[in-house]
Amino acid sequence: MSQPLSSALLENAVNEFAKLPGIGRKTALRLVLHLLRQEKEAVETFGHTVIRLRKEIKYCRICHNISDSDVCALCKDEERDDSIVCVVENIKEVMVVENTRQFKGRYHVLGGVISPMDGIGPSDLEIDSLVERVAAGGIKEVILALSATMEGDTTNFYIFRKLAPYDINISIIARGVSVGDELEYTDEVTLGRSIVNRLPFSETFKN
Repeated sequence: MSQPLSSALLENAVNEFAKLPGIGRKTALRLVLHLLRQEKEAVETFGHTVIRLRKEIKYCRICHNISDSDVCALCKDEERDDSIVCVVENIKEVMVVENTRQFKGRYHVLGGVISPMDGIGPSDLEIDSLVERVAAGGIKEVILALSATMEGDTTNFYIFRKLAPYDINISIIARGVSVGDELEYTDEVTLGRSIVNRLPFSETFKN
């Protein structure tokens, strides 16, 4: 067990930083000490930026991506293809797919994947809103771009069943992404090729 620091204020700050994912106590201490070496104005700007982010951030009412307004910049972009929607697990995956520069359609962020072990069911995700987007018309293809994990595959199949009544193509990114891999850790070249070489989802039943 770590020894308490000489200052309660320092201790509290380190404890808060250590709550962040991937940040251990030693790294948290380095970060806090770094902030203490900065000008007070710079630290205040940092703090206000984080507070404002949490208070003012919105989620796009169309695709559920993070946004500064009710509709995100990607959904406002008139040059993107309205007929293709790429379904991803989280906001991070939107950024990953965008970095490939291989996709020019729209997105739909589920907010997770079906995981009974974690108590996450279909009703906890943005699946019904995806069905509503498809039912409204204009969408010709839905690309399932979830991680190649058991939870991702379960979610893919559930969405496929929900969208089956509609006259659209349902495809899945090619398995250039290894089974068991999280999409956010896949290199951009591999992911880009997987999107370009996507397959009809129904063909995956033959494997």
